[in-house]
Amino acid sequence: MRECSSQPILDNVTDPEFETLSEAVLAISAERSVDAMLQRLVETARSLGHARYAALGIPDGEGGFAEFITAGMSQKMIEAIGPLPRQHGLLDAMLHTPVSERLPDIQADPRFGGWPSKHPNMKSFLGVPIVAKGEVIAAFYLANRKGASEFTAEDQALIETLAAHAAIAIENARLYERSRELSIVEERNRLARELHDSVTQTLFSLSLTAESAATLADSNPALAKEQILSVRHLATEALQEMRSLIFELRPAELEAEGLVGTLRKRVDVLRRVFRREIELDVRAERRLDAETEKQLFRIVQEALHNALRHSQADQLAVEISMPDGKVLAVVRDNGIGFDPEAARLRSRRLGLTSMQERAEELGARLDIRSSPGDGTEVHVELPVG
Repeated sequence: MRECSSQPILDNVTDPEFETLSEAVLAISAERSVDAMLQRLVETARSLGHARYAALGIPDGEGGFAEFITAGMSQKMIEAIGPLPRQHGLLDAMLHTPVSERLPDIQADPRFGGWPSKHPNMKSFLGVPIVAKGEVIAAFYLANRKGASEFTAEDQALIETLAAHAAIAIENARLYERSRELSIVEERNRLARELHDSVTQTLFSLSLTAESAATLADSNPALAKEQILSVRHLATEALQEMRSLIFELRPAELEAEGLVGTLRKRVDVLRRVFRREIELDVRAERRLDAETEKQLFRIVQEALHNALRHSQADQLAVEISMPDGKVLAVVRDNGIGFDPEAARLRSRRLGLTSMQERAEELGARLDIRSSPGDGTEVHVELPVG
């Protein structure tokens, strides 16, 4: 006999089970890794449903599964079963209706389509769709209820409640991935602009200088030698630019190292690449939330980038301090300075708009203090809890 339900029946669910569910939902919400979040979901479903086996299937829109995460199976068993399953039988049925399925014997159901020879034998079954905005975006599959011949209505109610939270978690994970993809595209576009603005121009100058040296080689060897020395200088400059940009593609992981640790590594690399004196003064190392650390790092990175390429400074300094209730980041150089209000500079090369936008997103105040011939200071002040 098949039992279906679209509404949880919670009357007989015990307080300890609700407590377990609440703790699991909180833990799932705290997961930053999408893979870890999905794995925790399926393990929670297996535990709450008292199932021997559990799986979470996310369709790929092409008759297969983009993700099919299991719990209760060893890695050896998974490898023996073979590739990810296709959508068929009850696996497919759960993805087309928001109604749960609870069966005492899956093999007796007319939709049962069999399984690979190495697949473990399964009998009792509980399938619960995961629905977001009226669309089935995934499903829980539980099999072989422990201590009973079939899953209970209480098991179903708990898994349906978990499915409601899973829908939110999966949707949030999707939004996070899209945001991350957009951030990567934005960063690649920025680096492409940097390549065009700096490295491309340097290489063009190098080409012209080399051509000039070749023309003067016979008529004026002394001047040709000077041009060749200029070629060497320009090639070194281009190499420095490329090394710096490549490092920006692979910054230290902010989540693992934190803002201060990442800045230390960044400054160390820039010292070696540009052969400039860069002082790093850290007066506090308290960790901030991930988004705040990311945006602050990018602002400081952009300020350093500007100073190294445009200021002609031989001394730079970065200060990070956390006085009561705020974070203060300062990037200072002793270079030629500029007019921060000059529209031409804002639009062409200094990335001041990018820093301002990042500061505004954080709710921080960005203050750029500079004048021609008087160096530059970039101050970022952010209130924190």
